[in-house]
Amino acid sequence: LNNGENMSDKRIVTMQDISCVGQCSLTVALPVISAFGIETAIIPSAVLSTHTGGFSGFTFRDLSEDIPLILKHWQKEKILFDAVYTGYLGNAPLITDPAMADNGKLYAGFDDAFVEKMRSLCAAADVILPNITEAALLTGAEYQSGALSESYIRKLTDELLALGAKSVVLT
Repeated sequence: LNNGENMSDKRIVTMQDISCVGQCSLTVALPVISAFGIETAIIPSAVLSTHTGGFSGFTFRDLSEDIPLILKHWQKEKILFDAVYTGYLGNAPLITDPAMADNGKLYAGFDDAFVEKMRSLCAAADVILPNITEAALLTGAEYQSGALSESYIRKLTDELLALGAKSVVLT
């Protein structure tokens, strides 16, 4: 904890499956995180009759279609989280908004080490949603403002795709 922060002031969301049998996934994450006094919200990505290690013939219900509806509701209610913890996601796409900077500079509290970690997360994403500042930081490109050329936008996009992201939407 930093600067005397209290764990009970924190809110985390964990997105992973519910395995009805097996000590894993949400059945473990929820009570353990909650035991630390952290408010824990869940997004179930799938429901399985058992975990997938050592069992055969298990049932699997993909809940990916519910995830955008849950997120939309939380946005409407202005529910925010201090951290996201993911586990088994089933077929859910990983959409990452590297919210860390704007107007040519990092937000207070973020540093180059954070940019490196965000670069790794974006590399594994199906879709990333960086703004121009974030795209420049993630790619090491020089930040430009004002009217941006098509070649600059293409360069940022191409370099973000080269990191490993499958799709890029510059915001």
